Order: sequence, then C-alpha cells, then structure tokens
Amino acid sequence: MSIENNGLIGSARPLAETYDLVLLDLDGVVYIGQAAVPGAAEALDRLRAAGVRAAFVTNNASRPPHTVGEHLRELGVHAEDDDVVTSAQAAAALLARRLPTGSAVLVVGGEGLYRALEAVDLKPVASVDEGPVAVVQGFSPDVGWRLLAEGTRAVRAGLPWIATNTDLTVPTPFGPAPGNGTLVAAVATATGAVPEVAGKPQPTLFHEAVQRYGARRPLVVGDRLDTDLEGARAAGIDGLVVLTGVHRVRDLLAAAPERRPHLIARDLNGLLEPHPAPAQTDQGWTVGEAVVVVGASGPEETDDSSQLRVVRPGSDPMDLVRAGCAAAWAYADTHAGAELDPTTLLDALYGIEEAGPWER
Repeated sequence: MSIENNGLIGSARPLAETYDLVLLDLDGVVYIGQAAVPGAAEALDRLRAAGVRAAFVTNNASRPPHTVGEHLRELGVHAEDDDVVTSAQAAAALLARRLPTGSAVLVVGGEGLYRALEAVDLKPVASVDEGPVAVVQGFSPDVGWRLLAEGTRAVRAGLPWIATNTDLTVPTPFGPAPGNGTLVAAVATATGAVPEVAGKPQPTLFHEAVQRYGARRPLVVGDRLDTDLEGARAAGIDGLVVLTGVHRVRDLLAAAPERRPHLIARDLNGLLEPHPAPAQTDQGWTVGEAVVVVGASGPEETDDSSQLRVVRPGSDPMDLVRAGCAAAWAYADTHAGAELDPTTLLDALYGIEEAGPWER
C-alpha cells in the first residue's frame, strides 16, 4: 500500500506490483525525437513480464496511432497500435460529439489530426474556403505561416477552436524546441481568442485510457509537470515523474501543489523499484539515508530560511531528490511566495553522481 506524505507517496514494493496499468507519455519518457531513451525498452519489457499493461498517452498530435506504434516497435518496444492514445483522438472525439457527421473541420496540424478526424467521420480541410465549421490545431513540424494564417482567419470568423494541447516545448536531442503551445499562442495573439484544450493537463486522455483498458489501479508516467503530472492530479491518478525529458530537479523543487508528482524516478527503471516514503524527523525530511531541511542544518549555523540544506546526502541520489522535494514543498505550503535556493542540494547530487540528470 502507498502512503500519502506531503504530496509524495511511498511503496515498499516495486511499483510494478502496485499498479495494473501504466499510462506513459512518449516524448521525453520513452523516446526523444527518433531515438529511444536509454534503457526504456528494456524497462518496459520487465514491466510487461510483471503482468502490467502499458499504454502510451501522448499530447503529440502529429502522428496517427499506427505510425506511433511502428516507431515504438522499431525502438524495440512491444506495442500494439491500440496501445496508443493521442491528443488528436481526444480532440476529434470532442468534435464528433458536437458536430453532424461529415462536417468539415479546418486542420492547423498534420497527419495525426487528419486520420483522427476521418476515424470519427469528420472531414479535415486545409482552407477556410472549403467551408469548415470548426478549427482544430495540433503540433506538426510542417505547420508554417500560411496554415497559421488560415487558422487565424477561421478563429476571427468565430469558428469554435480546439487545441490538442498547449505544450510550449517539445524535447529534441538538442534540447527543448517550440511545441504546439507556441504555435497556438501565435493564433491567440492574432485573434485575442483562447482555444478549448483537449489534451493534457485536462484529464480527458487519462480517463478515456483507463476506461478503454478497464484499469483499477493506474499510474501516469511523464516528464512534464505542467502537462503529465498536472493532468494526473486533475484525473485523480497517481503520477510518476522521470528525469529523462523536459523538467529536472530544479523544476520539481519549485512545483506548485497541483503539478507535484506523487513519485519521482530517474527513468523508467523506477517502475521496477520500491519507493521509500518521505518522513519528517527531528533531523529534517528523510528518505532512506538522505536528510534535507530548510534553513540551518545544525545549531552552529546561521538560519537562512531561503536555503535548502543537506544534513546527510546518503548514497542514493534519488532519495536525496525526494527528501529535497518533501522539504521544499512543506516549506512552500506554509510560506506563500517563498523561493528556495537549491544550490546546496544540487551540489550534493553532483557529489554523489557527477554524471546524473541534475542541473546546477
């Protein structure tokens, strides 16, 4: 059984023995661009061998499920096309419930949206001159000025506007690049309008996946606090953040309550490991051997309430990250607007493991 403690939970057993469905984000979790995250396929094989189903729930609307499934299989991941749930499908489902069959919808996006609309008997079009009755916008690397201008024209004409997601960035091998949220912002700036959002952090994708697979104890796994983890909390589902994508330790320490993960792991191997729960002791917030406090770490030191201090780093950097988050969140919850300096914690992480996924 997991134990709720200051936003984080713990499990004495490996997570694969606690959950029956894992809802995995893709970009930054399973792959980055065209390449697999190191060790991801092997970790998912072990998860599958433990009897846990994996589903792939992505805000990226650029590719249809079959293409995503093929990509996963090329990377050595065992995945069926039906294991993939996209924000394009969620957006198409919303439109299908509201529009007559065969209605034309302007697509500011790529193939993923075209296929999703066709699957629910709606007609994707690329110009306002083709008589659309709604606009749907999703990420595609091929979206350019002319298509954004068509979207702007349609939104200014008063057509309903749905965005698959508003992720500002997408991970690439070279770091974050502009995502759908950046492109949506261009249309919003030109029109003064705000779209309805179908994907994460709205809970729709997660609820549909849980219903599709009949899960009783699901777990969301993602790399972004503002989509995956906020969406998990909105859906009432436990969320695990991994440090292989966009958000890193500094972001976790500063996370608002609605975006905090329930669990923290370096990568997908964390699904096969126990997660010790944080505990508040006389020394400070403790996870395993790691102890962290806010302010002075000993009676001889001057109290500095803006400093995260490591009383004892321990030997496991992830325990130190978890203890640091527990201390930072507990302080933030009782000191509105407080900003903590994480330098000491980050230095301690580098001291344990210089090549880890940390940032100073």
